[in-house]
Amino acid sequence: MSLPSFPNIDPPIKREDAVNQILSSIAMEELGMSHILNAEGEKLQYILGTLPGLSGPAATVKDVLNANESVKDLLETATQNQLLLKSKMECALDTTPAQGPAGPAGSTGPTGPAGPTGATGPTGSAGAAGAAGATGSTGPTGPAGATGATGPAGPTGPTGPAGRYSQGMDGPTGPTGPTGPTGPNVTATHTFASNYTGGTVLPDPLGDALLGVTVPLPNIGQSSTKIDFDKASSEFISKIDGYFQISYNLNPSTPVVGTAQIVINNKVNKASVMTPQLAANHFSGTILVPLSKGDRVSLRVISVSPVVLPANSAGASQLILRLA
Repeated sequence: MSLPSFPNIDPPIKREDAVNQILSSIAMEELGMSHILNAEGEKLQYILGTLPGLSGPAATVKDVLNANESVKDLLETATQNQLLLKSKMECALDTTPAQGPAGPAGSTGPTGPAGPTGATGPTGSAGAAGAAGATGSTGPTGPAGATGATGPAGPTGPTGPAGRYSQGMDGPTGPTGPTGPTGPNVTATHTFASNYTGGTVLPDPLGDALLGVTVPLPNIGQSSTKIDFDKASSEFISKIDGYFQISYNLNPSTPVVGTAQIVINNKVNKASVMTPQLAANHFSGTILVPLSKGDRVSLRVISVSPVVLPANSAGASQLILRLA
């Protein structure tokens, strides 16, 4: 049995060409995946009777459930394929061309002009002292000097016996001072929104940068004028700078496999990400972050299946509270 062999490629391709071909194959796989997802969408439209130009018998509940299970399986496979393609692309981009051998050393250049004269060095140490001269004759006695300073105080004598003590009567209570001014109430700046009307959040596993789908929060509770809430996009908008506490709860009707997270200015806050190992029907988290004026905050969810929020119950909620 012969061993497999690679065909001869003429002319030989370089490493950069190989990397470009790998990236091109990844792009073609992405294009093929988009066609498959589009076909799944048209299949759902046909079953639901909303595909333009085609009509057929009305779908039964069993048909819709079977189609939903088929789409769910495909989306799970597509998500795993995306992770594989992402890993393949990162490995290709991290590959760098090999460095060639160093070239020969160039010839030595001409000697440059002499530099300026340096600063004068420090003075050397003094030489040894000469021999002492002969002692002169004694001069006349000088006048008496001034009186010296007083000497230190002597030790303290022993303490005398303690005297008798009797407690006197308390004096009258003084008048109450004026009440100070009321301090600022920082935590009065807060906004709360929730969803107790119910609804379904459709998944978007291949969404932009895996930010997820925004969870609708149509029911606005308490609101501050310094934190706006955009009902159209379900986003909180800070109107002042400060340090804030952001907390959220997500309680779908049925357990789902997915991730809940806080997105600030279209960037995922990693400290807020909650991804249970198994299917769950409760997601929650709390973070402390600085916000600037104009920052936009939203609650997002990533799931391979629809997230159903219960009606007449706290299916989702989010609170932003300014701390400083």
